[in-house]
Amino acid sequence: MIPVTKPFLPPREDYERYLDGIWERTWLTNNGPLVNELELRLKDYLGVKHMLYVSNGTIALQLAIKALKLSGEIITTPFSYVATTTSIIWEGCQPVFVDILTDKLTIDPNLIEAAITDRTCAILATHVYGIPCEVEKIQQIANKHGLKVIYDGAHSFGVKIDGKSIFDYGDISTCSFHATKIFHTIEGGGVFTKDPELLKRMAYLRNFGHDGFERFNGIGINAKNSEFHAAMGLSLFPHLESIQTKKKEQASIYRKLLSGLKVVFPDLNEIESYNYAYFPVLFSTVEQLKASMTILDDNGIGSRRYFFPGLNSLDYTTGNCPVSDHISERILCLPLYHTLSQEEQRMIARLLLRVQNNSPK
Repeated sequence: MIPVTKPFLPPREDYERYLDGIWERTWLTNNGPLVNELELRLKDYLGVKHMLYVSNGTIALQLAIKALKLSGEIITTPFSYVATTTSIIWEGCQPVFVDILTDKLTIDPNLIEAAITDRTCAILATHVYGIPCEVEKIQQIANKHGLKVIYDGAHSFGVKIDGKSIFDYGDISTCSFHATKIFHTIEGGGVFTKDPELLKRMAYLRNFGHDGFERFNGIGINAKNSEFHAAMGLSLFPHLESIQTKKKEQASIYRKLLSGLKVVFPDLNEIESYNYAYFPVLFSTVEQLKASMTILDDNGIGSRRYFFPGLNSLDYTTGNCPVSDHISERILCLPLYHTLSQEEQRMIARLLLRVQNNSPK
């Protein structure tokens, strides 16, 4: 079986060295020393000033919405993981969907202003597959209309824009450190902001609102993460460069092997420090995609329609987004992970080309 993705695990002894300290201290959670060390290492590695380590990428979005005290409508993208939309709804706001750019697959800034009403409070956009949104245009619109900006950067670890971390943009940016991501802590996430007051607010929110043992600074939730999860993240740092180098090589191999396939790949040429977190392929037709999924599945190869269906088509949402609808029906992510071999990639390519060659002309 070839899965669509596989978590990277460091040498077991590297992780166990951190466990020895946890056993000695018996400090398992509640902002322990490894959590603090991880936050410092992440800030240094990413080149950001402020960040908080939290329990997952979904709660990171919820903290961002809560910290900005948003209410009303939030303009967002239909082409993202479901958590982008459900976080908005969970926090009592209403998602308003704006269609996406055909080439970048991120929210189309040229359509945002038409969706703004007197109830609009923010824009929540996703850097899809780590492809940056058009951040300058989005910020100009936000400034013009007095809106907050949140970026869902779940896929965007290590990506830069004009020499700066992608997490430096917007009022708050978020990231996922889930097991399948480039950098992971088994489960985990991060919130990033340049505003120290927002950081302070999110620090209270992360820990039930605690301001000392017997005082509370507003409401809060349990968004903390444990020493065990932080230990995994710390164990991964020495391997990050080799993980990303390997993924970049694999993406290049796929592009060569699939050069005869009638598909479109996202344009990554102008993206600085792209992380190659996924390998999405846009097929010509839904029929070609489904036939490709079938032949891969029949041969024990995983693939994923990431993202399908569009978030505007869920039972609890609505919105007319024809570009997103058309793309979400035809896009498929192929296996991409550190131990995927060239032989396995060649087999995947042969199967996909076989579908195309055997299809009616």
